[in-house]
Amino acid sequence: MYGWAALSPFSRRPVYQGVAEASVYVERSRQGRGLGTQLLENLIRESERRQYWTLLAKIFPENEPSLGLARGLGFREVGALRRIGKLNGVWRDVVLFERRSSR
Repeated sequence: MYGWAALSPFSRRPVYQGVAEASVYVERSRQGRGLGTQLLENLIRESERRQYWTLLAKIFPENEPSLGLARGLGFREVGALRRIGKLNGVWRDVVLFERRSSR
């Protein structure tokens, strides 16, 4: 496996049934070859097929390739969460992005 993409419902509440979190991962050895773009484009198509109208993404602020990928495929920055997660014992911030379906 070189990478994966996943949709996760934002909430079980009916009012948010059209909102999902988009996640994409590409192995370091395969980055920079367009796999992330391909995975995210397919994820966007699948989300629209499933009638999601909004996708959310959380990206570490120093992850420039992922920030650029999200922006390049129509996501816009909407905020940040400070010290929201812990990775290897270190508190991490994330930048929040959203993408509205054109459908």
